[in-house]
Amino acid sequence: MHRNFCGIVLSVGVLLFTYLARTSHAARSSRSSGGDSSPITVVIDAGHGGHDRGGIPGQRIAEKDMALDVALRLRNVLASSGYRVVMTRSTDVFVPLGGRVAIANSYRNAVFVCIHFNATGRSGASGIETYFYSRDSLPLASAIHYHVAGGAPSDNRGVRRRGYYVLRKTNIPAVLVECGFLTNPTEAAYAQSASYRQKLAEEIAAGVSGRNSVGRGFSTTRVATAESIPLQPYIDQTKISKSSSRKSKRSHKKSSRKKKSSSKPADSEARAGAADRRADWTCQF
Repeated sequence: MHRNFCGIVLSVGVLLFTYLARTSHAARSSRSSGGDSSPITVVIDAGHGGHDRGGIPGQRIAEKDMALDVALRLRNVLASSGYRVVMTRSTDVFVPLGGRVAIANSYRNAVFVCIHFNATGRSGASGIETYFYSRDSLPLASAIHYHVAGGAPSDNRGVRRRGYYVLRKTNIPAVLVECGFLTNPTEAAYAQSASYRQKLAEEIAAGVSGRNSVGRGFSTTRVATAESIPLQPYIDQTKISKSSSRKSKRSHKKSSRKKKSSSKPADSEARAGAADRRADWTCQF
């Protein structure tokens, strides 16, 4: 009787262990595949590198170093969750934009996540931005931005559609995350904290995992429910109106005929605006 009882207990224990192991494996597969039959690959691209420090001239903190650190942390978080992870660079080397795109496009059932930090001549500029280009990339951008902007103590600058090279040329869902301004004293201090960079990596990873939970329609709120993350509204910066361009040219011609009478404050504001426009592009190149 005692032997039979021990045998029953042992059998139940084995069955329970097998069930838990299969359940754990299924959960990991579900998180990494998003419902597909095979695990997805996450291609992580740390911006800049090598001779390209990133940012703007005279910037104290090298963007390439901060971006690489977050990218490596993101790799570890995703790998521990069962994702297959590929890095466009894992050391301080320069990889041309075409090379980054080629790496991304060599994988099917994959997503591309580009890590950057922002910079501008105005130290007051701050916040988190997430960029995408193709329509298929919007859910990924929405999920990542929802988590990163929600978890960072910085302003939410929103999701933006823009034709950066690595976003236009990739054949898979692709996003570029601007993790804050290194030219802002407060956000620069955050970025220099290892715990903050780890937090950024974890929030980006949460966005990758939640990409299939994004709702189909735009929401007036950025608050997620238990079932879904709201599809984020975005600013389309891919087009410039021709009529606006003509008006700008006519205004320029008229102003050039007038006597120059600009004041110092106005000149300073113009320089600040030009610096902002430069910053929009330095985040990629």
